[in-house]
Amino acid sequence: MTRLTVYWRPGCGYCRRLRSALGRQGVAYEAINIWEEADAREFVRSVAGGNETVPTVSLAGQTLVNPRPDELLRLVREKAPELVGVLPASSRFKLWRRSG
Repeated sequence: MTRLTVYWRPGCGYCRRLRSALGRQGVAYEAINIWEEADAREFVRSVAGGNETVPTVSLAGQTLVNPRPDELLRLVREKAPELVGVLPASSRFKLWRRSG
């Protein structure tokens, strides 16, 4: 199965917006807090011109830096439709890990 990875950080409004869009569609994803994982932080810097721009998303060999929710959902439906609608409403936000 294709993996969708969302790199994020606490307090990021764009990350919350993306999380909400993914949750409404029941999209399965892994969320990695770049403030907690140095390797993730370095990966984001490597694809974002040295910046820690989040959300940064990796899917099917493609990386998007701060994608619009509709852009990402379109890509997920195209490259990994098996990820859409798999999470029940009661657990949709549980994959979003928060520091602390």
